[in-house]
Amino acid sequence: MSVDRKTRAVAAGVLLLSALALGGCATSIADMPLVGTPADAPARPKETGSYLPVHDLPPDREKAAMAPSEQAKVSNELAAARDRQASTNAAKKPGRAVTQ
Repeated sequence: MSVDRKTRAVAAGVLLLSALALGGCATSIADMPLVGTPADAPARPKETGSYLPVHDLPPDREKAAMAPSEQAKVSNELAAARDRQASTNAAKKPGRAVTQ
């Protein structure tokens, strides 16, 4: 390995380590007045927000979202629309078979 290759390898290693080190400081660099946010950006809140309540579930509904008879009606309408679409496509392209 020549000296030039060794120098390049060391320089690349130093560059990689400095990039990783500066990546950890990104939040403090963003808070600097000259480097951080643009002038027209809104001010940051003084307190950081808390985590979202991931495990809190909404309360149960008092009544069903859709009655079973309505669900059956909508299901039948969707099936009829699918069948109409399939027959329309089959009529437009006679060489193709319709698969479901």
